[in-house]
Amino acid sequence: MFRVAGGFAICGGAKVEAYTDFAYVYDTFMDETPYEKWRDFIAETIKKYGISKPVKLPETLQEAIPKEAAETLQEERNLILDLGCGTGTLTELLAEEGYDMIGVDSSADMLELAMEKRDRMGHETLYLLQDMRELELYGTVGTVVSVCDSLNYMLSEEELLQVFKLVENYLFPEGIFIFDFNTVYKYAEVIGDATIAENRETCSFIWENTYYPEEALNEYEVTVFVREGQENLYRKFSETHYQRGYTEGQMRRLLEAAGMQIELVLDADTHKAVSKTSERIYMVARCVKGRK
Repeated sequence: MFRVAGGFAICGGAKVEAYTDFAYVYDTFMDETPYEKWRDFIAETIKKYGISKPVKLPETLQEAIPKEAAETLQEERNLILDLGCGTGTLTELLAEEGYDMIGVDSSADMLELAMEKRDRMGHETLYLLQDMRELELYGTVGTVVSVCDSLNYMLSEEELLQVFKLVENYLFPEGIFIFDFNTVYKYAEVIGDATIAENRETCSFIWENTYYPEEALNEYEVTVFVREGQENLYRKFSETHYQRGYTEGQMRRLLEAAGMQIELVLDADTHKAVSKTSERIYMVARCVKGRK
């Protein structure tokens, strides 16, 4: 049996990279993903709840630390980390808005494509090859973003709590964590045990889902056919991934255990209150370290 753990598929104890061949057709099959809407939601959320914007440090803090250190802290609070950035589409859209971006992903192939986008757009995004469960930065950031169900690849509460604690550790005081996740309802009632197939001009894929209710795990095997050359010859490859569904209650408990304060919870599709049939949920949590 295969499973994906932080971007790697595990099979019989052997470790092989996931999102390798699939990385190069990922953007083709994600062409209907609402990245611009995600960017707008994130930008609006940062404006309303966040600290990643050009503002002066409080006078008390300016007096307490040297000028150079204050400037460094100002830079850190304006940094945004895209955790599980994939091929960097959202990362670069946020960079286009003027944000200072860092992208982290565990797939070298995905990051290669992200860096090509960065270079084409003329941005200065820093991309790091890291497993989010072992996140290591040189300083803090004002905002952490993780969307497109990246956190659903954490297959246990222990793994997810580990990620949340690292996020809290690297957030600037009062910084925010914006993320989404697929719910148990979505895997159990919407996509579990379903087969999805799509065709594009140069490739096609078959996406087979199998849901395991006891573990709230969804296994999906993606088989891709890519046309190569001019002779209508196709190369076939496949990858098998696992994701786990979570509930709002689980996320609240784990965020609080990591020391963060929940600011906002929304149905990601309707932007209204979460219901029993919500398939994807947005959450915003704040780093409250340093408060008296």
